[in-house]
Amino acid sequence: MAMHHTEAQDPDLTPLADCNHCEYRDTLLANAGCKPGDICIRAHSGRQIDRFLKRHPGLAGQYIADDFWERRAIAARYLPTNLLRPLLNDPDEAVRRVLAYRVPLDWLLELRQDSDREVRVTVADRLPETQLELMADDPDYLVRAYVAKRLPKGRLFRLVADPDTEVRRIVAERIPSVSLGLMAEDKETNIRRIVAQRMEIEDLALLSRDPDWTVRYEVALRAEDDLLAQLTADPDPEVSQIALERLASQPERQASDER
Repeated sequence: MAMHHTEAQDPDLTPLADCNHCEYRDTLLANAGCKPGDICIRAHSGRQIDRFLKRHPGLAGQYIADDFWERRAIAARYLPTNLLRPLLNDPDEAVRRVLAYRVPLDWLLELRQDSDREVRVTVADRLPETQLELMADDPDYLVRAYVAKRLPKGRLFRLVADPDTEVRRIVAERIPSVSLGLMAEDKETNIRRIVAQRMEIEDLALLSRDPDWTVRYEVALRAEDDLLAQLTADPDPEVSQIALERLASQPERQASDER
């Protein structure tokens, strides 16, 4: 007896709106300006809504007060910027995230204390440098990290003692070398190592007695003769060895320079 197997098909879960109650039934739908399950403003589907507004961006303004948050958020992508202001206080963070990318720069300060971190991160990424310092005390480390990446180097001082390691690492990599002495006692070894690699050579003595040998090793790689002589007695053999090797090579380098 022949056996017949019927493979079960996955049900079609494409969201479908009821066209019978849609205001575009006799206009756009009748003229193929929208399509159920594909290009539809009424479906609870971000993809369908976006396709609809991409085709009809002039209709976006009708949805800035819509009950569905995703419809408002997608409409915000297509609105002219002069119509975005009513959405600055939208209750949904997804809508405000769109605004943070799109509003004119002189509106951004109105979002700098938004309750959503992603909104504030975008604001910190877009704000003019002259206003960035206003976000240096943000409660979230990621926002402050964006501030540290963009703040003019000469204005990084207020972040040298930031409570977050990543923020201080960015500061250590960017702050003018003459100011790195402010970070010579940072509690993180990796940050002090960056300081030792970048600070002015005449300031390296600040780190010559650092509790971590890897920091002292960085000092020994750059120090001049007087400090190198002290480091030859370092308790760590790798530090004392590199100090001895660099001292021993000094006459050769001087002779080479004279030639």
